Amino acid sequence: MARAKITIVGAGNVGATAAHWAATKELGDVVLVDIIEGVPQGKALDLWEAAPVGLFDCRMIGSNSYEETADSDVVIITAGIARKPGMSRDELLATNTNIVKSVTEECVKASPNAFLIVVSNPLDAMTWVAKQVSGFPKERVMGMAGMLDSARFRSFVALELDVSVEDTFALVMGGHGDTMVPLPRYSTVAGIPITELMTPEQIDRIVDRTRNAGAEIVGFLKTGSAYYSPAACVVEMAEAIIKDKKRITPCAAYLEGEYGIDGVYVGVPIKLGAGGVEEILELDLTDEEQAMLHKSADHVRDLVDQISL
Repeated sequence: MARAKITIVGAGNVGATAAHWAATKELGDVVLVDIIEGVPQGKALDLWEAAPVGLFDCRMIGSNSYEETADSDVVIITAGIARKPGMSRDELLATNTNIVKSVTEECVKASPNAFLIVVSNPLDAMTWVAKQVSGFPKERVMGMAGMLDSARFRSFVALELDVSVEDTFALVMGGHGDTMVPLPRYSTVAGIPITELMTPEQIDRIVDRTRNAGAEIVGFLKTGSAYYSPAACVVEMAEAIIKDKKRITPCAAYLEGEYGIDGVYVGVPIKLGAGGVEEILELDLTDEEQAMLHKSADHVRDLVDQISL
């Protein structure tokens, strides 16, 4: 049986780290694409030379063109400029729109049946760009953010309660940015809602840290943004598709009336399997949660309205 083929566009920190995660999970052969000559080739070769120690048989290819990416099963788009201290994700809009547009056009020509997972910021708007440009059905174009925001929330819950991250589950909906909507009552430790285990003050502190988690890392790094956690999350999504795992996870999905939202990408819980976004789960939100979700969706719509393709 042929191995799956995964293309990762952008050989920077997120893309190269995603290639590493994908290889260690033996998800399939990986093609790393970047416009900078030598960088994807060098990183792919370096990773392949680690294969005898890491014990993975996936082939690694680095390329400056898209010919090598032909017939990929999953395409992960990380290309774009990263945030710098003081920048919001939204400030990347114009530059990254052009990058994601051209990347999507190339990927679609080479792999017309692929699933597209977008990591580039501002994430929800860039996923919308990929859908518009590709012409793919909504099931095959998705954004990574919800899983990352939820992972961050989970990591902070584990720190606060001094428990294993394996026993934490968290749900964060909405756009990937300051308007995201963490949902404490749907977040648990071993099935116990965190609202039973923490004070409201503790929860508020964790919610606030989750909203600002990306900026916190940018503040430390100064010259880049997070990459270990985004890369881990996007590879987890690719694995769910390749292995048909039917994972229930928040991701940026295209809404057509769900939650009263239409025509934009927003983080919502989905079922992720071999059909891509196989189902959007509609939860019973409180009036306050619904209002926050709509505010988040309106922010995404404002960004989309500024995009000309």
